[in-house]
Amino acid sequence: MISDQTKPATPISNALRDAGNWNPGWDSLAELDAEWMEKFLDMGLHPMRKRVLEPKTIELIAIAVDASCTHLYAPGVRRHIRKALELGASVEEVLAVLQLTSVLGLHSMALGAPMLIEEAQKLAADGPMNGTY
Repeated sequence: MISDQTKPATPISNALRDAGNWNPGWDSLAELDAEWMEKFLDMGLHPMRKRVLEPKTIELIAIAVDASCTHLYAPGVRRHIRKALELGASVEEVLAVLQLTSVLGLHSMALGAPMLIEEAQKLAADGPMNGTY
């Protein structure tokens, strides 16, 4: 939070709010450090401004980011699906992105399942561990 009365300019935050693209989860961050929030948003929007990727491709990537198991931001998923469709993406393309993104959650099972087998075998062979709790 800005301690004195000087508030930094926040043109990116303002533009996102005005366009209805502001994530309300960012409100506290913006209140605590509006200047940092502007830098964060500037960094995130940089690839879009450079126009290296086609807008439809950016929307498909944004769907993957927002739908990922580490993010799960439903309003963003919906907004980016709608925009991708408006830009000519097919339902099949969006579905493929969601299917590819769903594989991220599989890594939890890939990590945990072998450990479960190993620890169950150790318990059967060695008995309970002492002093874990």
